[in-house]
Amino acid sequence: MRIGVFICHCGSNIAGTVDCAKVAEIARSYPDVVYADDPMYTCAEPGQAAIEAAIHEHKLDGVVVASCSPRMHEPTFRRTVERAGLNRYMLEMANIREHVSWIGRDMNANTNKSAELVLLAVEKLRNNRPLLAKSFDVNKRVLVIGAGVAGIQAALDCADGGVPVVLVERDATIGGKMAKLDKTFPTVDCSACILGPKMVDVAQHSNITLYAYSEVEDISGYVGNFTVKIRKRTTYVDWNLCTGCGACTEKCPSKKTPDGFNELISNTTAITIAFPQAIPKKAVINAAHCRQFVKGKCGVCAKICPTGAIKYDMEDEIITEEVGSIVAATGYDLMDWTIYQEYGGGAYPDVITSLQYERLLNASGPTAGHIKRPSDGKEPKNIVFVQCVGSRDKSIGRPYCSGFCCMYTAKQAILTKDHIPDSQSYVFYMDIRAAGKMYDEFTRRTMEEYGTEYIRGRVSQIYPDGQGQLVVMGVDTLMGQAIEVKADLVVLAVGIEASKGAPQLAEKLRISYDSYGFFMESHVKLKPVETNTAGVYLAGVCQGTKDIPASVAQGSAAAAKVLALFSKDKLESDPQIAQVDMRRCVNCGKCIQCCPFGAIKEVEFRGEGKAQVIETVCQGCGLCTATCPQGAIQLSHATDNQILAEVNALCQC
Repeated sequence: MRIGVFICHCGSNIAGTVDCAKVAEIARSYPDVVYADDPMYTCAEPGQAAIEAAIHEHKLDGVVVASCSPRMHEPTFRRTVERAGLNRYMLEMANIREHVSWIGRDMNANTNKSAELVLLAVEKLRNNRPLLAKSFDVNKRVLVIGAGVAGIQAALDCADGGVPVVLVERDATIGGKMAKLDKTFPTVDCSACILGPKMVDVAQHSNITLYAYSEVEDISGYVGNFTVKIRKRTTYVDWNLCTGCGACTEKCPSKKTPDGFNELISNTTAITIAFPQAIPKKAVINAAHCRQFVKGKCGVCAKICPTGAIKYDMEDEIITEEVGSIVAATGYDLMDWTIYQEYGGGAYPDVITSLQYERLLNASGPTAGHIKRPSDGKEPKNIVFVQCVGSRDKSIGRPYCSGFCCMYTAKQAILTKDHIPDSQSYVFYMDIRAAGKMYDEFTRRTMEEYGTEYIRGRVSQIYPDGQGQLVVMGVDTLMGQAIEVKADLVVLAVGIEASKGAPQLAEKLRISYDSYGFFMESHVKLKPVETNTAGVYLAGVCQGTKDIPASVAQGSAAAAKVLALFSKDKLESDPQIAQVDMRRCVNCGKCIQCCPFGAIKEVEFRGEGKAQVIETVCQGCGLCTATCPQGAIQLSHATDNQILAEVNALCQC
């Protein structure tokens, strides 16, 4: 075998603490190494050209590149050696940046460690074998999970690109949280006016199949060929017959059903349509509050429905869809703010969340856009906004910033002044984070033009004064003194968390999620909408906190990835997968149980049950290899012999 070694300087990233020339000199003494060099930047065009030239000139059949993390540039170098005629898997990388130069300043020690890591890569490469990818057909349909603004954007972009879309939304209407808003910052334009046309486009697009009031039950398969089971939850209304006329909602006698769309600050009927612009505009029966289900008698809605759409005997329906790619856009929920007992913990009706306040501001809300106190219906004059309720608070396990609370608080303060000109707004804040386009100007406008008083400090307690007002106790850290403000209404800028059920969905998608439930991207900078499961992409707040423009941008980015994936008629599978030695397999089933991707099945081999790897599903994680008690499973490109060769080399250093 003829191996070439290339030690990258990476400017001063590596060369600042590693003698690259000396490492190359040492590498020349390693077995089968016939060429070694130390270029300035191996990932740059001249560096790649040098590798290609060396392969041709020295007839190399294997290459070791010692540079940064393989996660960054391994695909780049694999393409380089492939252009020169080598199999892409006859390349090994030694990470001497993150593992050496960035963690120590001792030049001599770093040089020695780098030489050892190069030796390990050389020994691994000596045991490598060429691997060949297999091609398979692609089902050019995409599943979008979640129909908030990010999911809507992703669905529309894919559909406009000619890709059939299956759009699943767990609520009875699409639109997500944005559909509940009155205005948007920093332009203070109507949220429904922006979102409404997109919602209508979804309903009317010939390439989009919408499943509202539905959830993903199960996902199997692999990139290009996913099988998805969708549970259509029963609405007790035949949506094929329902025209959305609203006659049933007007006559329904069960009028004390909590209204989820209005954030529980008002009641609705047991059969309801979420809001006037709902898509689809169809009725849904809440069985827990419907007299027909609770008491066994009523049936008013069935009697007056002009199309006979009411079906009390409806049941959930499971639908199977075949798709080639999946976009997760599951959005967010507000955290449970009632744990803040010092703020009333939900005990005081005039302490509400920012989203509840949005519904009070909204013309389609429970008060038709007139701001009224929930306790007595009176118009408040002094409104206190408290920021960072459930954000940046390590004591409750929420150390992260929710990202847009500063901005919507400023927006709500402006809207309050527009609705109630003689009102006074106060904002208790930690600091103002307004990094977007026109965001800082917007918050300054809140203070300077609308007279909102910003008080830097945390609120320690909120309690009623016994005379119909609330006392907000806090501290002004700029003045260095305690402060009390009398308020008619207190609005809490409640922090966000991952959507309920997000971890369970992540397991169905076989993707990672962080300790807060947000889905994890493949690379925080270079692959922000991709996941470690091929064909599964992320859009919107399911990946992390972001506002509407960022969510829309990420929806379009996810759609672009889907369209790029579907630009090919066939895809290649990664050959770095597990392989079963049927002669050694004893059919214990442990590999089947431990595989997180469902990539191993039992088959009959010579009259006996044996394990078999589904090549297109396997992600090469190696868990089965570590679990198999017989050593019957080997991971291609990371076999026992390859790993032992590295260990033996290290023991001899």
